[in-house]
Amino acid sequence: MTYPWGDDRRFNSYAGYFRRLFGGRVQKLSVDAGFTCPNRDGTLGRGGCTFCDNGAFTPSYCRSAKSITQQIDEGIAFHARRYRSAGRYLVYFQSYSNTYAPLERLRALYGEALAHPQVEGIVVGTRPDCIDEEKLDLLAEVARDRYVAVEYGIESTSDETLRAVRRGHDFACARRAVELTARRGLHVGAHFILGLPGESDEMLLRQVGTINSLPLTTVKFHQLQLFRGTALAAEYDADPTRFRFWTPGQYIDLFVEVLRRLRPDLVVERFAGEAPPRYHYGPGWGLVRNETLWTMLEKRLEELDAYQGEIFISLQEERAAGDVSAHPSRNP
Repeated sequence: MTYPWGDDRRFNSYAGYFRRLFGGRVQKLSVDAGFTCPNRDGTLGRGGCTFCDNGAFTPSYCRSAKSITQQIDEGIAFHARRYRSAGRYLVYFQSYSNTYAPLERLRALYGEALAHPQVEGIVVGTRPDCIDEEKLDLLAEVARDRYVAVEYGIESTSDETLRAVRRGHDFACARRAVELTARRGLHVGAHFILGLPGESDEMLLRQVGTINSLPLTTVKFHQLQLFRGTALAAEYDADPTRFRFWTPGQYIDLFVEVLRRLRPDLVVERFAGEAPPRYHYGPGWGLVRNETLWTMLEKRLEELDAYQGEIFISLQEERAAGDVSAHPSRNP
């Protein structure tokens, strides 16, 4: 069967998206450009969000003391050892808030990345409250002839949850940033954490409807992970009953239901997180690799004969026929 995104995988995969866009494989390379965050430097707060430890997901070659060019070269070598060579790369400005600087510094850093002969474009990770019209205009200027995506850490659509994790902005701020970015024709990504304290499975499934309402290109999800030394780890020590942790199988079953409700044109870049064991604190999944989890997810989708967007598509058809009220419980 061929699904709405044009291939036979049961979800709209990031690899498929790049094949359609670039005609082949493209690899993301993370770099650390030395940015900080308003939730760390005292503008909004200090210490960052309660769950955050950037070191847990930053590759070993990423060091802000190195130039962008050096990090790109070392990243290409790193990926050549671990994977087959891609030949073409996107530079992922990943660490902290990568629009949190004066315009001219951003222009210089993005320009250095784009000057590399093997780089096709850039992906800029940032916070919704670290963007403005001038910065978006700069990115739109770059995007006239290069690939540019802006990836926002949104984490949750619940304002109560955002306050609890000391995020420093509300969901309305995230919606505004996504809409302003999409309006300029830029690719827009968003990141969400599943399982933050106080959020039930029912809440997470209802949240999908809100995610569907955003003009996003790509989405990343991952399960809640506790990292040593974070405020969230201290909260776990103080009251572990506020936390819940799925087994890999339970999480995959939940994510199947997320996928069934997710807009079919949304590209799923990631559905689970992986970090070095030395960072983990409290319950975890051990050494289960992301590749194994993807295989488990695809097997479960096949067992259930489920696919991304099937509930969303059904609801759209019912709305078109005027009888959606016949299935109120299925509203995603």
